Amino acid sequence: MSALKKLFILVLLLSFAPLGQARAAALPASVSEDKAILQFPDSVTFRANIASSATVASVTLEYGADQLTCGTVVAKAFPVFQPAANVSVSWTWDMRQSGSLPPGETIWWRWRIVDANGQETVTEQKTVAWIDSTHRWQTITEGDLRLHWYSGDQTFAQTLLDSASAGLERLHNDAGLSLDAPVDFYIYANTNDMRDAVLYEPSWTGGQAFPVNDIVILGVSKQDLDWGKDSIVHELTHVLVGHRTFSCLGDVPTWLNEGLAVYSEGLLDPISQSQLDDAIKNNTLLSIRSLSGGFSEVRDKATLSYSQSYSVVKFLIEAHGQEKMNDLLLALRDGATVDDALQQIYGFNVEGLEVEWRAAIQARPMAVSALPTAQPTPTFVPTIVPVGGDSFAAMPTPFVVPTSSFSTPDASAPPTSSQGPPLLLTLALLGFCCLLLLIIGVVFIGIVVRSQNQKKKGGEQ
Repeated sequence: MSALKKLFILVLLLSFAPLGQARAAALPASVSEDKAILQFPDSVTFRANIASSATVASVTLEYGADQLTCGTVVAKAFPVFQPAANVSVSWTWDMRQSGSLPPGETIWWRWRIVDANGQETVTEQKTVAWIDSTHRWQTITEGDLRLHWYSGDQTFAQTLLDSASAGLERLHNDAGLSLDAPVDFYIYANTNDMRDAVLYEPSWTGGQAFPVNDIVILGVSKQDLDWGKDSIVHELTHVLVGHRTFSCLGDVPTWLNEGLAVYSEGLLDPISQSQLDDAIKNNTLLSIRSLSGGFSEVRDKATLSYSQSYSVVKFLIEAHGQEKMNDLLLALRDGATVDDALQQIYGFNVEGLEVEWRAAIQARPMAVSALPTAQPTPTFVPTIVPVGGDSFAAMPTPFVVPTSSFSTPDASAPPTSSQGPPLLLTLALLGFCCLLLLIIGVVFIGIVVRSQNQKKKGGEQ
């Protein structure tokens, strides 16, 4: 081989070497052992092993939950590691700090990796169901309704699912509400099991709807099946209303949200109806405006709030039709205030609704107040455990917020701190304060008199 040919081959090899190195450097990083480890309901830890042809410079965990949002929401976390070609990374999402997700929610995640050469690798998105695997969950479905349970036989579960299906049909016919996504019901064996699955919920919570997640959770024992049949429809209604009105612009007043939920259950139970009738007769109805926010923690006022909300919604649907009810929900979704939405759809505001509704139920007109009426922010109210439930005796709060399925008042409930100190103690404290003020006054007057006397003596000298 001539010297010229050798030189030509050498030039070719040198020219292609950088290209081969660039191709090697452009290879994406590989990820193994990519998984999420659940410590339900406290935390989930994401772990992965990363191998790269170049030093791994940065790793970002992108994660989130499958739920309705006003826009694309991607949470990011930055696990700590020592840069190297092969690294192991992990990061823990602590629900005790962020607040927990509802059982059954889908969590997704992916890794974004950048090496020292600037090459970026994004892994495929993976998912895991946020659920307690200690229970042997079973599932039955009917259309877009999926019911998951682990205690009780097939008949128990089917009874609850049939009730939800019947309620869905009633909501469609009476209020124009229908599903636009599948809904999952997670039925716990009792309310204690249910409360163990969700962090930071009130001790009296017996069920709750998560409209943005399309999930309902309930603690239903075999003894509370009748309560469960009503409550599953109640919570399903919250999901439907939540979907129909979902936006980042406005709110749904509590009387409308809870009124629709109770209306979907059918007729009021006899005790709630009797309480409502007494309030009409004795002129002790609450103003509709006051029911726009959270309901009272006082039991009688809470039960009346639910029953009265039901009555108002019933009046709107039966007197003006379900089409207008649907239009009202859409107007609230689009950002209208409740007054503007009512005026637009029905021709009256909240006070006008008060007048129309009271006339329809033959109640006395509401007394006009000289003070402006506050307009509280709507507050979500979870469904309580039934009074007859097997865990009711363990509830520390005697003035729980009931639903329309609340059966009988608890006459044995002890006095609560809201009643204030005993009368004798109050009078004793009041007397002591008066005596103390009197002593201070006498001392002050004595000082003033003495000072004036000293000035007079000084003047006489």
